[in-house]
Amino acid sequence: MNTIAPSYQSVDGVDVRVARSDGGHDQTLILTCPWPESLYAFESTWSLLSEHANLVAVDLPGFGGSQRRDELLTPRTMGAFLVRLMDQWGIDAPHLFGPDVGTAAALFVAARHPGRVRSVIVGSGAVAFPLQIGGALKDLVEAPDLAPIATLDPQDLVSGSLELVEKYALSPKARADYLTSYLGDRFTESCRYVRSYDSELPVLADLLPEVRTPVLVLQGDHDPYVPPANAEYLHGRLPHSRLHEFEAGHFFWEDKGDEFAALVSAWIAGQYRDVG
Repeated sequence: MNTIAPSYQSVDGVDVRVARSDGGHDQTLILTCPWPESLYAFESTWSLLSEHANLVAVDLPGFGGSQRRDELLTPRTMGAFLVRLMDQWGIDAPHLFGPDVGTAAALFVAARHPGRVRSVIVGSGAVAFPLQIGGALKDLVEAPDLAPIATLDPQDLVSGSLELVEKYALSPKARADYLTSYLGDRFTESCRYVRSYDSELPVLADLLPEVRTPVLVLQGDHDPYVPPANAEYLHGRLPHSRLHEFEAGHFFWEDKGDEFAALVSAWIAGQYRDVG
């Protein structure tokens, strides 16, 4: 069975955790980690996706098991980092799946580096401006400062978020990795990324109509953190996009793993070319 086997590589001086599946396919799919999870978020779909593409799963700097660099904790700088990663690793014209915190970063890649990625797949990430967010995410973004969050047990915060995984039974390995990935100050510091949305998302809004890269927008129909208004916002502004809603909450890549894998596999197999 094809399973996730993480290792570390240095990219631009940052130690990045990565897992690969190289089946000699024509297509390559980069998967960036959601928050507060890690590349183990793709554990249940790894085998299915690897039948159709070479996979490169990456923990973004400051998330999962990757080293943090403070200046990368915005969507714009994270998008630029992803381009440097692709350049350093010699990944030419991949498909890029950026769920959750990866959504805005992936769209900055498409907007500012035309042709660098073959397509973009996004979902469960805040993109609408004015902000359309709820629950604990809204509390974190709108908190006056991070001092109260820093006093809380990060494992309690991560566990609380994981309660929104509705149907999928996390493996002990994945759950343990999610919990240990944000120990110490790592959860609090990772909050700085989403707290940059007020300044970052207006910039992205101006760029969206100019994106020529095909975009598959995925959305849970009852996501309490990132409601469907975000997906509708993207679909209405991107010239070449397709929208699919899951009967799911925030973590559709796990709760609707088979449906998600089938959609993405068909997309990278050629459907991305048909988006007008």
